[in-house]
Amino acid sequence: MTAPSSRPDIIALLADADFKYRADTNTWSHRDGHPFSKEEQAHALTATRDEFFDFDAQFKRFVKYRQEWDDAPEALQDFLAPFMQQLTVKNLGNAHEIMSEEDRTEFNCLLSLVANPPRPFTANTF
Repeated sequence: MTAPSSRPDIIALLADADFKYRADTNTWSHRDGHPFSKEEQAHALTATRDEFFDFDAQFKRFVKYRQEWDDAPEALQDFLAPFMQQLTVKNLGNAHEIMSEEDRTEFNCLLSLVANPPRPFTANTF
């Protein structure tokens, strides 16, 4: 979340900018390609140094999340392998039964990453 001194609307503009300068409008572009309005550009340029740092920190957390999401299928297989080795009847239900509560929490986290589509980068979320 943004620091109390950061303005969420500024962070949202920075999060939606691709920072490509458009010569035709003298503004940046939104991530979908349409240009910032003159008002949006002027407002985004009022961002403080701390707001740029806050946006950067949010974006880094998003990049970490996406890497975890990309790695989740392999991480889930690696996580399940030791449980499956202990079983004669190898299925997910049996593996779940021999997991500790801590293991189940980790399993559920990995399963959620595998089962759900990735969230897009959204301001004030990461």
